[in-house]
Amino acid sequence: MGGSFSAGGFGSGSPGEGIWQTMEQIFSEVEKRMGGARGGGTRMGKGDVRAAVLALLAEKPMHGYQIIREIDERSGGSWKPSAGSVYPTLQLLADEGLITAEESNGRKTYALTEAGRAEAEAADSSAPWESTATEGTPSNLLPKAGIELAQAAAQVRRTGSPEQVKQAAEVLDEARRKLYSILAQD
Repeated sequence: MGGSFSAGGFGSGSPGEGIWQTMEQIFSEVEKRMGGARGGGTRMGKGDVRAAVLALLAEKPMHGYQIIREIDERSGGSWKPSAGSVYPTLQLLADEGLITAEESNGRKTYALTEAGRAEAEAADSSAPWESTATEGTPSNLLPKAGIELAQAAAQVRRTGSPEQVKQAAEVLDEARRKLYSILAQD
């Protein structure tokens, strides 16, 4: 992010204007680096999606969106695979004879076959979401919080009254000072 922010910083233009520009720049930069805020954060490889699907189906049969939701929850929100990566993986696993699909109420529920169960057991003992959640816990907390803060600040700027915008700018300025004071501690 170094050098990508405007030279005006927090004090340029009208009171608080620099804060809004900086928050928008932070949001844009973090969103770019994380693959889009709505994209779910960390991008994982195809093998990771495959391993996650096998691990979840080893527990119980699930439908596709259940799998996506479970991965999101178990990774602490740091990895939410898209339907565009989960459903092709399910199809591939079915083609390989590792899972079966049973349709019920217009929804396919996937379950492991015996070959799929053997593959799931032979796989690495740690599930992909565990490494994403544990290796990223401290490092993923700050970008996620930053994105959420930038989203809230942008919302206040778009829809807040002038007084609300002023109050929000003061809160952000105080937050910035507190963050720097954390670094100043031993």
